[in-house]
Amino acid sequence: MSRVTARRRTLRLSPSGEIQRPDTLAVEEPLEIRLGGRSLTVTMRTPGADVDLVHGFLLSENIIESAEDVVSARYCAGTDAEGRNTYNVLDVELRVPAPARARNFLTTSSCGLCGKTALDEVKAHTRYPLPDDGPAVDPAALSGMPETLRAGQAVFDATGGLHAAGLFTADGTVLAVREDVGRHNAVDKVLGWALRENRIPASDLVLIVSGRASFELVQKAVMAGVPMLGAVSAPSSLAVDLAEESGLTLVGFLRGDTMNVYSGAHRVDRRSTARPAS
Repeated sequence: MSRVTARRRTLRLSPSGEIQRPDTLAVEEPLEIRLGGRSLTVTMRTPGADVDLVHGFLLSENIIESAEDVVSARYCAGTDAEGRNTYNVLDVELRVPAPARARNFLTTSSCGLCGKTALDEVKAHTRYPLPDDGPAVDPAALSGMPETLRAGQAVFDATGGLHAAGLFTADGTVLAVREDVGRHNAVDKVLGWALRENRIPASDLVLIVSGRASFELVQKAVMAGVPMLGAVSAPSSLAVDLAEESGLTLVGFLRGDTMNVYSGAHRVDRRSTARPAS
């Protein structure tokens, strides 16, 4: 098994009886992010695409704005009981040292930001304000994106326990898919990919996530200049508030041929869904 999956024994119970058997699980391990040798943060993630994850994280926290801001990103000493490198410490050297505010992240689950304060923080710090226009996406293309995203979730197929995020063109072409135990990490990974491919600001792309749309995911989209975020499940109230404040198109309950458009409906081409006048 690779480091993204692990085998554990389980007792399976069913009406026909019980059986002990191994189960395949998604790996969750800490990743310590360092800047110039100094610890910045630790996130729990599924190993893989760590360099993309770090680029996306630093972008969404307003620490970098392009791949050229990163001189190097390399694994450093982090060993297990047998002395083997765990590849769980990544040290990033920036072209220009990060400012002191880099230690006060815009949004984390424990940052204490809320309501209008949080909205103002994101709006003040984004380097890529969303334009009034943007890709006009046909609902049929939009409704097909979650299925394409799901088809790219190889580790989910093995474990049933990972979130995913994908970047798409307006016609539904998938450019990149990333998986992780944390939905925010999956988004950081795919946005980090876009940054390293010089696709930021991603003003012509659509970000699709496999679960709900939280404030943090909307924040990451806004910070990367992504004009449209689609989620298979529901958004939170603050996510909708930030989307409206920032001019982001936010689509939730994107399942089959139905969806809820919570903000920025002008970017959804609704001519095919318009009812004829009676």
